Amino acid sequence: MKTATIPSLRVAPELRAAAESVLQKGESLSSFVENAIRLGIERRRMQGEFIARGLASRDEARRSGEYFSSDSVLKDLDRMLAKAEKKAKAG
Repeated sequence: MKTATIPSLRVAPELRAAAESVLQKGESLSSFVENAIRLGIERRRMQGEFIARGLASRDEARRSGEYFSSDSVLKDLDRMLAKAEKKAKAG
């Protein structure tokens, strides 16, 4: 597979020094930047999917007329969290 390059990026010396200061053993600045780009891409994809699900949910609520109060949703989430914590302690 052929590789491609990311355009070079001019940054303030302080930013480069900060990036170099957090490199792990054996990690290069290039691999750090590549990983940061990969994580940024994944975060933006997940954010886009989250927004799409929210808009679809909004549209479905408008279509059906069925809405839930924030108190009801938060109570359900609290129950789900308590159940998950109990399961984690037992397992």
